[in-house]
Amino acid sequence: MKGLGARQRRRHQATDTGFVGGNDIELLRGGDQLFPAMQAAIHRARHEVWLATYIFHHDDTSLALVDTLLAADRRGVRVRLVVDGFGSNASLATLRDKLAGSGVALAVFRPIDRWWQWFKRGQLRRLHQKLCVVDNEQAFVGGINIIDDRLDMRHGVSDLPRLDFAVQVSGGLVDLVAHSARSIWSRAWLGREFDDALLDYVPLRRRFTLWLTQLWRGPQRLPEPSSRLAPVCAAFVLRDNLRRRRTIEHAYADAIRNARHSVDIVCPYFYPGKRIRHALRVAADRGVRVRLLLQGKLDYRLAGWAAEALYADLLRHGIEIYEYTPAFLHAKVAVVDDEWATVGSSNIDPLSLLVNLEANVVVLDRGFAMQLAAEIEIALAASGRVGEAAGKGLRAWLHRAAVVWFAYVFLRVVGAAGRY
Repeated sequence: MKGLGARQRRRHQATDTGFVGGNDIELLRGGDQLFPAMQAAIHRARHEVWLATYIFHHDDTSLALVDTLLAADRRGVRVRLVVDGFGSNASLATLRDKLAGSGVALAVFRPIDRWWQWFKRGQLRRLHQKLCVVDNEQAFVGGINIIDDRLDMRHGVSDLPRLDFAVQVSGGLVDLVAHSARSIWSRAWLGREFDDALLDYVPLRRRFTLWLTQLWRGPQRLPEPSSRLAPVCAAFVLRDNLRRRRTIEHAYADAIRNARHSVDIVCPYFYPGKRIRHALRVAADRGVRVRLLLQGKLDYRLAGWAAEALYADLLRHGIEIYEYTPAFLHAKVAVVDDEWATVGSSNIDPLSLLVNLEANVVVLDRGFAMQLAAEIEIALAASGRVGEAAGKGLRAWLHRAAVVWFAYVFLRVVGAAGRY
């Protein structure tokens, strides 16, 4: 980093992705593949299990995982579970009842089980990560909540499972996932929620907080050229409200800017900021095939409107847009040039990129990228392509203006820093 000023060096360190070689990474499609793999790993656990999730529901599939955790606890395994207070609010009573009398320690991130807790500062900043670490040997990271694939909490049971992905990891990357899972559980268990806005204006408190965070997580791994790392080369990319505020956004934008022939992105909630929108337009303008697979079957109508507000601009640059209609789309994955791939919890919208705690795995491996690309092709074949006339006319213009206003107000309310 010679020649960079001090401010630029700090930004570089806070946003760059560090890669670790020597990993074994398996792609898992939906809960039908994730939950059996996770349960098998927990059944083999000898020492400890850490699990963090946004939604931990109380359906039969979810409660089967609770039974697996309880069985591990009875064998003497240390089990630590953290769930988000909003995402898991409907099932907290059931979880507490099932875990009562056991050694499984349940922590709730920013609980809202009292009406006055809604008015606490930072309550819109939620734990959206989905992590599980077993014996510091196996890790699971992705976008899949602990809920049956065919059950939607707002729309009921569907015939087909939602489209979603996770990865099972062994190797050097597991240590980084474990640090994050321990850190977020400890933060929720101790009830120490950092006031992110205050941190910006109190440098001494900020430095002390960062020092404690790094002491807990260990030294940050800086990036190395992928050619020097043994396969499979991967990075664990976090978004938090301390040093890693825009790390996932930068990872996406950098990959798109470096694309040579193809960019495929699958995302249910899509309303990117200027950085990613610019990267997509420039890539398409220089001949890169850019395809977006978005929701066709909407779970939240406002999220669908936000994506549609961008259609006209993206289509004008030759970007292909598809809508997935067979079932609900929940996957947050991307493949660039059949070499760079990511699977994780982060949507490409203001909530994920500027507010929530998120976690993605980025993989630099042609075999893994091509496997994920094949899954994307299957989903695209079952989707409808958006026509060139979409997003045009006065009504569409008013629609875009309303979405921009709402996004602006939302970001001001949550106190998100920086331009989007």
